[in-house]
Amino acid sequence: MTIHKEGRTLLFVLLIILVAIIWAFDYFFPEQQLIRNVVIGVGVIFYLIVLQFFRNPIFTVQKNPKQVIAPADGKVVVIEEAEETEYLKGKRKQVSIFMSPVNVHVNRMPVGGTISYYRYHEGKYLVAWHPKSSTENERTTVVAKMDNGVEILFRQIAGALARRIKCYVSEGQKLEQGDEFGFIKFGSRVDIFLPLDAKITVNLGDKTTGGKTVIAEF
Repeated sequence: MTIHKEGRTLLFVLLIILVAIIWAFDYFFPEQQLIRNVVIGVGVIFYLIVLQFFRNPIFTVQKNPKQVIAPADGKVVVIEEAEETEYLKGKRKQVSIFMSPVNVHVNRMPVGGTISYYRYHEGKYLVAWHPKSSTENERTTVVAKMDNGVEILFRQIAGALARRIKCYVSEGQKLEQGDEFGFIKFGSRVDIFLPLDAKITVNLGDKTTGGKTVIAEF
């Protein structure tokens, strides 16, 4: 387990602030030990909560070109046939994973392949489970073209709390299944659009682990 690069500066600054607050209480209110201890306790709890947002588990991904793995930790909230209008221009099976603030926020490649399309879209900050969040919220769209020519589209979608999406890919880049492709601060949602003949292997409400849980098979 490591701390993700997206959180290191923030955590360092928060640590300095926490130490400064404790020092200020010791300096200005040396006799207020009860209040000092309460402030320290609240500060430590808050710091640990933020710390867990940026945890980055280290593990070996079991690659399989016939499987699609979860791009994020979270809960399956959508399994349906949907029209993908931005790039694929047709019906696909959609699987959506909701990332809560307590989930790992690292996003991983569901399949290996070459990035054939990438776009960032400005937008709103509706709650991530809102039906229109997939098309109206701030989001990124990424398409990976597998070695067999099949293209898989997936989106990082911002939510009411998650107002900063980081995506590290560029068109033409080749990535392996399970490689990190992005990060969403404080949780949100990831949509995956699969071919209609893909066999979905998860159910609504299932918990997923990014880079490990198999969500579909070809």
